[in-house]
Amino acid sequence: MPGCREHTRKGKRGVGLPGGTRMPVATVFENLEAGASIEEIIEWFDLTREQVTAVLDFAARSLETPAHR
Repeated sequence: MPGCREHTRKGKRGVGLPGGTRMPVATVFENLEAGASIEEIIEWFDLTREQVTAVLDFAARSLETPAHR
């Protein structure tokens, strides 16, 4: 499965997607929250299922990591 890594660019946190594509993690979640299906997100943003899965997996792992203060 393709990897997913966090990056920071001009103060915006996002996620690096395979193939050099970059988009904020929030874009996937905002569309899911608005009722879009994974299939619609794949079509609208020209992503693969593996890329969307990588975003979801990345977010899930981030929630499991204790906050560093």
